[in-house]
Amino acid sequence: MEKNITVILGDGIGPEVTQQSIKILNAIGEQFGHIFNYDYQLMGAVAIDETGNPLPDATIESCLKSDAVLFGAIGHPKYDNDPTAKVRPEQGLLKLRKSLQLFANLRPISAYPALNHLSPLKPERMEGADFVIFRELTGGIYFGEKTINEEKTYASDLCGYSKEEIERIAHLAFQLAQKRKKKLTLVDKANVLETSRLWRKVVQEIVQQYKDVTVDYMFVDNASMQIIVNPKQFDVVLTENMFGDIISDEASVLSGSLGLLPSSSIGTGTALFEPIHGSYPQAAGKDIANPIGSILSAAMLLEYFDMNEEAALVRNAVAWTLANGFVTQDIDPTNNYATSVIGDLIKDFVEQKSPSEINKKYMDLGKSTII
Repeated sequence: MEKNITVILGDGIGPEVTQQSIKILNAIGEQFGHIFNYDYQLMGAVAIDETGNPLPDATIESCLKSDAVLFGAIGHPKYDNDPTAKVRPEQGLLKLRKSLQLFANLRPISAYPALNHLSPLKPERMEGADFVIFRELTGGIYFGEKTINEEKTYASDLCGYSKEEIERIAHLAFQLAQKRKKKLTLVDKANVLETSRLWRKVVQEIVQQYKDVTVDYMFVDNASMQIIVNPKQFDVVLTENMFGDIISDEASVLSGSLGLLPSSSIGTGTALFEPIHGSYPQAAGKDIANPIGSILSAAMLLEYFDMNEEAALVRNAVAWTLANGFVTQDIDPTNNYATSVIGDLIKDFVEQKSPSEINKKYMDLGKSTII
């Protein structure tokens, strides 16, 4: 199979972690006979520096022609620390989502037994947690009409949703639930908000088409608590834009490091795959960033291509790496391995070159620290 992928390395650690994903995709291609063609394009602070535009037209054109987009991260302190900046890196990502008509953001949350001690939760609560948050990406309060009076003493933000906007993401969430544990939780605030009552009404109509899926309904305040108290109860979580933004960030810390978590954004056009972490400019160029979030995003990309065996192999490689203690600085400040070394180890597993027994004393891992 041959696929065309637009690669946006972005800012900060984006280039370093994304190059590890490319390394893994190339190994998958060799093992399974696939051809991945990469078109490297600019977005973010680096694009502003080179073109004055956070999302050049050439990048949009490439993305629209591609089968998928693999994205690193955007952001730079010179823009973060300047609230008066009229052109900002984040504008590129918002415009790209709109250009590609990406209306659903998927964020998987998984537990790794070897890292349960890093979770803020007790190990017994985190053990077995495995769920996906479906966040609506283009509607709601973030995109509604905004007003503020001349005296700057009153402001408002309109939260609006149409039936069609809810239906299109709900169908995707139900379809994923059918492939998993056949359970979907709608998170809303239907006791207070009219938009939430519309979400609940639409989901109750759609569930008739997915009778093998069990649906429950949870107010967002309770859901926020339940993610901490009993995360393993969830399978597929469906919610609107702002609630999804909040609870997905809450859930992202459960695994122990933001560097572990992938995401995808899908819609009517080309899908986009990216780790959830930011550009982390302080670590840029030091070969210390965690590439696993990016590599797992590449696994989601493979799954999007219906390369399910290939995606499973990448995930098994990541699990093997973590289980054997090969982690980056964010996970273990004392005994850690370089970004590129983690990429090499996962690549070796994909290529079936990893030893069944490991003696770290005799492993020469360059920039790693072994004590």
